[in-house]
Amino acid sequence: MASMDYTRDGTVDLRGRPVLASKTGKWKAAALLVGYEAFERMAFYGIQSNLVVYLTTELREGTVSSVTNVNNWSGAVWMTPILGAYIADAFLGRFWTFTIASAIYVVGMSLLTMAVSLKSLRPYCTSDGICSKASPLQIGFFYMALYIIAVGAGGTKPNISTFGADQFDELNPHEKKLKASFFNWWMFSAYFGSLFANSGLIYIQDNLSWSIGYGIPTIGLILSLVCFYIGTPLYRHKPKNGNSHMKEIIHVLSSALGNWRLKLPSQPFELHELEREHYVTSGEEQLLYIPCFRFLDKASVEKGNVKSPCTVTQVQKLKLFCGMFIIWVVLLIPSAFWAEVSTIFVKQGTTLNCHLGSEFKVPPASLSSIYTLSMILAVPVYDRYFVPFMRKRTGNPRGITILQRLGIGCAVQVSAIVAAYVVEVFRLRLIKEHHINGPQDIVPMSIFWQLPQYGILGLADVFLAIGMIEFFYDQSPQSMQSLGTTFFTSAVGVGSFLNGFLVNMVDKVSRKLNGGKSWIGNNLNDSHLDYFFVFLTVIGVVNLAAFMWASCAYTYKNEVAEEDCDLSEKQSIVFPSDCAPLEGK
Repeated sequence: MASMDYTRDGTVDLRGRPVLASKTGKWKAAALLVGYEAFERMAFYGIQSNLVVYLTTELREGTVSSVTNVNNWSGAVWMTPILGAYIADAFLGRFWTFTIASAIYVVGMSLLTMAVSLKSLRPYCTSDGICSKASPLQIGFFYMALYIIAVGAGGTKPNISTFGADQFDELNPHEKKLKASFFNWWMFSAYFGSLFANSGLIYIQDNLSWSIGYGIPTIGLILSLVCFYIGTPLYRHKPKNGNSHMKEIIHVLSSALGNWRLKLPSQPFELHELEREHYVTSGEEQLLYIPCFRFLDKASVEKGNVKSPCTVTQVQKLKLFCGMFIIWVVLLIPSAFWAEVSTIFVKQGTTLNCHLGSEFKVPPASLSSIYTLSMILAVPVYDRYFVPFMRKRTGNPRGITILQRLGIGCAVQVSAIVAAYVVEVFRLRLIKEHHINGPQDIVPMSIFWQLPQYGILGLADVFLAIGMIEFFYDQSPQSMQSLGTTFFTSAVGVGSFLNGFLVNMVDKVSRKLNGGKSWIGNNLNDSHLDYFFVFLTVIGVVNLAAFMWASCAYTYKNEVAEEDCDLSEKQSIVFPSDCAPLEGK
């Protein structure tokens, strides 16, 4: 009877032994990982959200250069997970990759706290807040600490979320139902950590001390890691399959090219595939035929020009990555818009009246807490009300398909940029009426006019951000799920770089067109940020149309479940002429 209590998906403990379903995993293990994520996001957003302010006030950088540096660092934080995921999937596993990377992360946070605390490592500032130019040593040490954090994030970000999802047995109906809500509550905890960073930490940084503002998340991160390791006996681990993903991809591509002259068979089951028993005994995932990217099917032709044809499952893995890549491309513009929260939105807020009453002054960067708060409030509503409501009407366990969720998020996000444009139009009108010209002059307009753009952008992320991480995890082959989730992190990373590129491009082009006067110059009171928001709205609408086309052409992953029959019996369809979207995902 005891053997019946083991997990069905082949998960093991840290020593490689089968684990009991009743004593491991589920929310009692995932809760510890969710707790870590809250502290990690508090640390990350405690830096990112106010970094542009530190660079401009403490290190004396210009608007464009500070925005570019924030985007470059943020992009590095979200791009390094590609390497961390590959190391986890191919070599060390998620737990040990996370362990090493989290230590690097803590070292980076500690060095950053030193950089803003020690007098020798930060520029001298007068009592009026005017700082001298930073020395090359001070700048180098500060950026070294930032990029050590980026290296550490490369191993933690792609592995902690997938490791959390691993705590639920996909083959257990009860645990599969629990897993359906995991990413909603995972992001809920991330938003909670972000809320504290965008409100409490930013206020501390602006009004008390940068050293305290960075020291608190450093200590919190260390404490969360202690809790994480206390839960080690509860964790389930996916065993490494030992295959080289890159070698498998190259094998499929070379085989397809080697058979490029051959004609494809009329039926998918005529392609090379192993018996179902092989996948059952080995614990590997078997994938059903996906009717698109048909050229790759030539890698599975049994009587072709290659000695060892690829299996249908191997080819479908590459097809999945090709399809996910197309979706990834059309999500880059929405990912670039995320960077506006910590860059252009903040700079816009610095020109507005930040006082609440006669005494209290709201830090411009802390208004991004509204962005986070709207997500925190909307996630439970989405999970507890919207999903059941839509499930009754569509029959989809998720309420709506993942791609529909992403599409709604993209559309709502564009409306947030429109809201920012409306605020900018009113701001420029007041500047004209009151003859405001100086870069330090405050426009007689409350900063709380920015609330709608932050709130709408947060609502969009309930659909977009959670949908992205769920989509790329769900659609990745099981053996590559850490690597698959880096589609999400890399989209955010490339989006940050893209936002930096757009800012620099608009700056240069507008200077040429306006006789040296930029739309987003250092003096925003003598610039045209409204034109920049119009530009973002146009590319957002065009990208939304591209996303709708890509989502209609996408075919979801289709797995062979334990109860499914043999592949030759299951697959009897003819190759279609075009890809068709599969309902139910």
